[in-house]
Formats: sequence, structure tokens, C-alpha cells
Amino acid sequence: MHDDPRHRPPTNPIDTHETSGILPVNRNPKINRLLKACCKLGASDVHVKAGAPPRFRLKGDIRRANEPALSNEEIEEMVFEVLTPAQRQHFLEHGAVDFAHDLEGADRFRVNVFRQRGHTSIAARRVVRQIRDFEELGLPPVLQRCAEFQQGLVLLAGITGSGKSTTIAAILNLINATRACHVVTLEDPIEYLFEDRKAFINQRELGIDVRDFPSALKYLMRQDPDVVLLGEMRDYATFEAAMHAAETGHLVFGTIHASSCSQTITRILDLFSEGARSLVRQSLVFNLKAVVCQKLLPSLRPEFPRIPCCEIMFVNAALRKLIAEGRDAEITAVLKSSLEEGMQDFTEALYNLVSKEVIESKIALEFAPNPEELRMRLKGIRTR
Repeated sequence: MHDDPRHRPPTNPIDTHETSGILPVNRNPKINRLLKACCKLGASDVHVKAGAPPRFRLKGDIRRANEPALSNEEIEEMVFEVLTPAQRQHFLEHGAVDFAHDLEGADRFRVNVFRQRGHTSIAARRVVRQIRDFEELGLPPVLQRCAEFQQGLVLLAGITGSGKSTTIAAILNLINATRACHVVTLEDPIEYLFEDRKAFINQRELGIDVRDFPSALKYLMRQDPDVVLLGEMRDYATFEAAMHAAETGHLVFGTIHASSCSQTITRILDLFSEGARSLVRQSLVFNLKAVVCQKLLPSLRPEFPRIPCCEIMFVNAALRKLIAEGRDAEITAVLKSSLEEGMQDFTEALYNLVSKEVIESKIALEFAPNPEELRMRLKGIRTR
């Protein structure tokens, strides 16, 4: 395919204010100019809406590009250049669509196009092509234990943009380097691209490789996986499939929106009817192996623009008992008393980051679930 000169991006660079199924035909669409600028700036996200200049997220803050405002027509032209016919139809029918966009020679982007106030907006999350390891990400080394489980369910919890997918990618990459196994991922869309090393990996994207999630789940167990990534646990069907896979001897990874390890249990149960929750609890008792709840915080170190802060729960006998008896509110106390087992609550995680001079104490206090408890911990007083 030849480059169409009508679609070549302008040559002027973008700078920011310091204070603020079927492949598309076009190989160099207009959106690439913004995405290349995102990579050059080291930004994590690009945001575009009608009537406003593009914006970039730099070190957690949204900053306005020194660019003219884009019209709705310009944005739609930009979007429709990179959507397949099926994706375009989905967007027109539902008002939103997710897809992955590969920037040749650079990074990938997880893109959401959506309608707001009758106009089209874009939110594109940069996914660094290289899968970084635990040390490069600043993750606690103890999380490598998640790659050693042979069976069960491992959940990454946190808000959108907290680095859950990046942490799972690091864990899967460790499995890829150390275990001769079959890994199957179901993603919407595919973010990180894995190359087979010791493991054999198949990655399926919803809407391209398989029609929908129920169809993907129907055939999952026939594909002989050892390790499964199911992505976000957003409804009971997804979680039910995850539990079934874990119960039948597979290692299953997933993500969930929750602010703590204890709240993760609550969020899971909320997916089910009241009558089904006792059975779900029993399944968690036998199959849940670990929950990692993660936040991304501004860092003092240049090698880590933002550093992960992790509450870590490895399910032991005491935690299984609490989950079985519905005493979820007591989970955090067990994390506090199980440091020797590699567990920690957010207070301990924040204390460690401040002690190692990775984050400022004022940032730690801002993100602490219990600021007074953290103040005491920073003075050397540990509460139970």
C-alpha cells in the first residue's frame, strides 16, 4: 500500500504548556501525529474533544497542548480513518468503542472513542511496547510469587489507570520466561503483545478474534490452557467463568475495580444475587490465591515518574477463615500481622515508600486510607 500524501501529518511538533477484523487502508492516519507526540513527551494518555486543543497526561496531570482547537468533523475524520467497518458500526450504534492501535516503530495505544454532548471524544492510553520487569516498574519483588502458583485465582484491584494491566503483564512475562505452559488471554482490546519464550501464548481480542465474551468463554476450556487471563471482572458471567477455570486446575488472572483487598471480596459478591453469595464465598475460600490492590503515586525518583503502591494479600488459613465466615472487615488486620508472609496493607506500603525516599510524606498522607495511622507509623508506632 502506498502512502497517501493527503494523510501525511503536519511537520510542526506538539508541545505542552508547563502550567497546564479489517485493517484500515491508511498506513499513516492523522491520529498518529498526536500519538507520536504522546510517546515523545513521555505522556501516559491523550485526550481529544471537540472545541478544545488536545491534552496529554504527564506524570499524572492533564496538560493542554499548544495547538488550535479541533472541530468535531476533524476528530471524526481522525477516528474513522483507523476504525474497521465493524468498529465504526458499533460506535454509531452504541456511542462508544474500544480498540487497540499500533504505532509502527513506537508504542501501542488502548483507545476509547465516545460521544459526549453530541460530539466525538477520544481517550487513548499509551501501552509501552516493551514489557517491563518488576524492578523496572518498581513493584515489590514478593509479587513474583504470583507467577509461581499452579492453580487458583489471582486478582489485581484498583481504579482505572492504576497500572493493573501493566502488573499482570509483568507477571505473565515471568511465567513466559520460566514455565513450559500454554497461556490464553481474552482481552478487550489486546494491550501488551507477548512473544513465545518458554511458554506458548495465544491472545484473543474480542470483536476481532472472537465475537463476544460468552463465545470466548464457551471454547476456552477446549483450548487446553494452563494459565488464563480474563481481563476485567465486570459481571457475574466473567467471574463465574474465572472460578470454574480455577476450580478445574488452571491459574487465572483478572482485574477488578476496588480500593482495597477487603473491598475486593465485597465487589465480587456484589456481582451475584443474595442467594448465590454463600456458594461464591466457599469457592473463594478454596480458589482465591492472592489479591493485589494497587495505586500509582508521584515519585521522587526520575526513573519512576509514578510508582506503584501495593496492598498485598496472599490467602492463608486465617484469611480463608475470615472469608468463609463473612468477616471481610477484619482482613486488613491480618495483612498488618502477616508481614513475614509477604503481605502488607496500604499503610505499611506507604511507610516503606517514604522510608526509602521514593515518595514524599505529604503524598503518602494524601493517598493514605488512614492518614493518622500513617503519621504514627512514620513516627515508629505500629498499630494492630
